[in-house]
Amino acid sequence: MGMSVTISAATAQDAEAILKLQYLCYQTEAELYGDYGIEPLTQTLDDLRAELGRGHALVARLGDEVIASVRGEIDQAGTARIAKLIVHPRMQRHGLGGRLLDAIEAHFAGDPAAKRFQLFTGHRSEGNLRLYRSHGYAPVATREVGPRLTLITLEKDAARAQGDYAASA
Repeated sequence: MGMSVTISAATAQDAEAILKLQYLCYQTEAELYGDYGIEPLTQTLDDLRAELGRGHALVARLGDEVIASVRGEIDQAGTARIAKLIVHPRMQRHGLGGRLLDAIEAHFAGDPAAKRFQLFTGHRSEGNLRLYRSHGYAPVATREVGPRLTLITLEKDAARAQGDYAASA
């Protein structure tokens, strides 16, 4: 009998599992850019707990195992900053990243303060860029953070996304 993946709000008790999964998932990014000092690999459990307390996080579970996560928060300008969308390597390419992205957007779309969704990824992270573009995100800025890494910031309008959620309901 197979198990289905469930998506729900993360709790404080999920912090350690999220951090371990984050460390696993960002190994390929670190290798791609030749930098194992990236923030997702150096974040402490206390920092993650504080981040979870400030914003909203989701986890995807297969049974009791946390196999994916995403988190974000809305800033004072109305930007819902979506971050650290991670999927266990064995669960990738099954649509789970897209489901999590849709779910976190739906959460923030319900907040009248949210004017836009924003996220970023590295310039060599083709899979991430493909996913974000397929969900309506468009590049709005680039920032060189070192000789090997340029961050691409992508955005989409929250009001347009709200219409998408209403149409699919």
